[in-house]
Amino acid sequence: MFASPAFAQAAGGPAAGIFNSMLVPMILVFGIMYMFLIRPQQKKMKDHQKMLEALRRGDQVVTQGGIIGKVAKVKEDGEVEVEIATGVKVRVMRATIAQVISKTEPAEG
Repeated sequence: MFASPAFAQAAGGPAAGIFNSMLVPMILVFGIMYMFLIRPQQKKMKDHQKMLEALRRGDQVVTQGGIIGKVAKVKEDGEVEVEIATGVKVRVMRATIAQVISKTEPAEG
């Protein structure tokens, strides 16, 4: 009628083995996700931030909306004034600049 102590102790053994066998593949999955997804995205964001910091007057840019123009003025509050046609200037947020097409040379002096 009563279970022997030896039988009760044997039941706890496989549970630890299952946990250990599941732990290694989970660590591998997270490692692969980090290498192929997270790290490249962080590098891309870092490169984009550097591009935005190096933005200056005269650079030809493309906004995320697809507008191509020339930077007329870089403001301190995160805005950029972009000339899209002769005499037509629009203000855009610096973060919405998707790409710099051509860079200008810095002024000598």
